[in-house]
Amino acid sequence: MYLAECSPIYARGSLVSTNIAMVAFGQFVANVVAGIFGSDTVNGWRYMLGLGSIPSFIQFVGFLFMPESPRWLIKEGRDEKARRVLQSMRGQLDIEDEFESIKQSCIEIQQEESSRAHKPIIIQMLQSSPIRRALLVGCSLQVIQQVAGINTVMYYSATIIRMSGVKSDESAIWLSAVTAAINFLFTMLGLYLVEKIGRRPLTLGSLMGAIISLAWLAVGFHLSSLNTPVVDWVEKSASGTHCARYRNCNDCRRDLTCGFCYIDLDDNVANSSCLPTDYDNPWLATSGRCNVSTEYLPGRLTWAYDYCPTSYSWMPMVGLVLYLISFAPGMGPMPWTINSEIYPLWARSTGNSVSTFTNWVFNLAVSMSFISLTETLTRYGTFWLYACLAFGGAIILSIILPETKGRSLEEVEGLFSGSWCGAVEQPINYSTKTIQYVHIRGLNRDGRESELDSPE
Repeated sequence: MYLAECSPIYARGSLVSTNIAMVAFGQFVANVVAGIFGSDTVNGWRYMLGLGSIPSFIQFVGFLFMPESPRWLIKEGRDEKARRVLQSMRGQLDIEDEFESIKQSCIEIQQEESSRAHKPIIIQMLQSSPIRRALLVGCSLQVIQQVAGINTVMYYSATIIRMSGVKSDESAIWLSAVTAAINFLFTMLGLYLVEKIGRRPLTLGSLMGAIISLAWLAVGFHLSSLNTPVVDWVEKSASGTHCARYRNCNDCRRDLTCGFCYIDLDDNVANSSCLPTDYDNPWLATSGRCNVSTEYLPGRLTWAYDYCPTSYSWMPMVGLVLYLISFAPGMGPMPWTINSEIYPLWARSTGNSVSTFTNWVFNLAVSMSFISLTETLTRYGTFWLYACLAFGGAIILSIILPETKGRSLEEVEGLFSGSWCGAVEQPINYSTKTIQYVHIRGLNRDGRESELDSPE
């Protein structure tokens, strides 16, 4: 919101998206730190968490030197301060046209506020049809971003990699760092594309790519489950346990109290058995050959409690990379970029707060349910669910999402005054007079046009 209020029109999308790109970069750095300390099984997690205080402190210090946005300063009646801040941000003295445009917008809002009974901002937003539509678009973007599974992929990238058949925990951590790097690089691509092709096509194209990638992940996990190794040996120590009834690795692994013990022959599996394990300590079997820590297993003997060896392990890995390549340029930053643009000044902070709250509620729900879903719906069923939810979201956004590229924050409000079908129209190249006319005839909180009808 702050970046959107301070940015010039031509660079607003790129600057707001830069914030999301830096989030992706932070995730990459966090994965690298996790890889460095991953081998320390005693204190590694302490270093991972503790080092997070360093960038937090740097950001806190940086915030102390940030001025308020010119729009907020004008709203508070501090015009000279706002003029100096705007000149500093633009790097030039001649900012009068932009300053007067912002000031006129603030005056109109203050006149409306003085003529209305005081009500909470969120109530006023819900009572205004255009602002209610903007809020629906903003919250829909955040919901669809989360139900498409992005933070499940980021939070559980190492787990998904292990699920695909990667044997080493350390390898899974470093591979998750690679996926975070891909996420960052293609988020940077989004910074370039956002002002080139616009918000709407970038969002919809990104979401369609994510749907295809989720379907690929689902197919990959399905093929892995169909081509799972069989259990060809029931060990005497496990013969009386419930794990002895399973006849293949996939069924054995789905039981959280069982694991798959086998001899790894590189291109084949031999002497495989399903052994009991402790739910709270699944890193070794409670009986049988694999009743020792993984690092002490003799020869090629391998213990797999959360994956099955398969020749199709490459498919989920490819799907994961394709998903991030598709998702990162559009659906990653665009919900935040668009939400920073679609609300009028008087409702901007509240609108962004509501949409952010919506994002984190669904972030929590999706990330907390992922492991349970993989156990209930199977791994491939979970990704089919995400693909279907994302497809439904794409249909919704194709109907309600407008294009905000090339419009000032004051002009964007008018995009929601018409029918939903206006969302599919191409952006209009306004002339200078038209811009002034739209600005003066801006919508008030009730969705009514002002009485002024002069274009000057």
